[in-house]
Amino acid sequence: MFRIKIIHIFAAKFKVNGCKHLILLFKRKSIMKKIMMIVALMVATLSASAQNEVGQFSLKPMAGVNLATLTNLTDNKLRVGLAAGVEAEYGIAKNVELSLGALYSMQGSKYTQGDAKLIAKVDYINIPVLLNVYLTKGLAIKAGIQPGFKASAKLKLSEGSASISDDLEGVKGFNLSVPFGASYEYQGFVLDVRYNLGVTKVFKDLTGNSDKTIKNSVIMFTLGYKIPF
Repeated sequence: MFRIKIIHIFAAKFKVNGCKHLILLFKRKSIMKKIMMIVALMVATLSASAQNEVGQFSLKPMAGVNLATLTNLTDNKLRVGLAAGVEAEYGIAKNVELSLGALYSMQGSKYTQGDAKLIAKVDYINIPVLLNVYLTKGLAIKAGIQPGFKASAKLKLSEGSASISDDLEGVKGFNLSVPFGASYEYQGFVLDVRYNLGVTKVFKDLTGNSDKTIKNSVIMFTLGYKIPF
C-alpha cells in the first residue's frame, strides 16, 4: 500500500435535338422539380442537425480523449485518457439549447523522473449540465457546471520493466468543475472541444501541504452524433 505525499506527481449535357426537344424539356422540368425537392429536404435535415428547434429533443453519443493534469504540482505532465458517454439536448429558445450528460472521464496526472514513471489514474463519472448558444449555423459556445463522482483511483509506479500499482488513497468521492468550450455540427456529427476547470479539491487532505490546493484540469476533445427525436 502506498503512502503518498501529494508532491511531484502526475502529472473531421446532356444534348437535345430534333422533335424530341419538347419531350425532353418536360422531363428536365420534372427532374429539376425532384432535384429541388431533394435539396429542400437536405437543407431541412441539415438545419435540424445543426441545432434543435424550440421544444425539440435529441441524444448525442460521443467519445474522445482527455488531456488531464492536476494543478499545483511540480513537474507533472498530462495524462491522456478516454472520455465517452452520451448527452441529451433540448431546445429551450431560439439558438439556445440545454444539455445534460453522463460521461466516463479518465483523469489524473503523470510524473516522470529518469526511468521512473508515476501515474495517478483518477477516473470519474461526470454529469455535465451545459447551456449551448449558437452564434451561427452549426457553431455553438457552451458553459455550465459539472458534478463528478469518483469511479476509480489508482497509482501506478514503473521503472524499467518493473511496475506496481495500488489504490490511490485520500481521493474525494465528489468533484465539481466548470466546463466551457465550443462545438461545431455538420450533418449530425458534432466536434466538441471544452475545458473542465476544477473547483473542488481532489484530495481529502494534503499531508502537510495545506497551502496548496490540488484540483483537476482537463481539456476534452470529443466527436459525437446527434440523433433528433
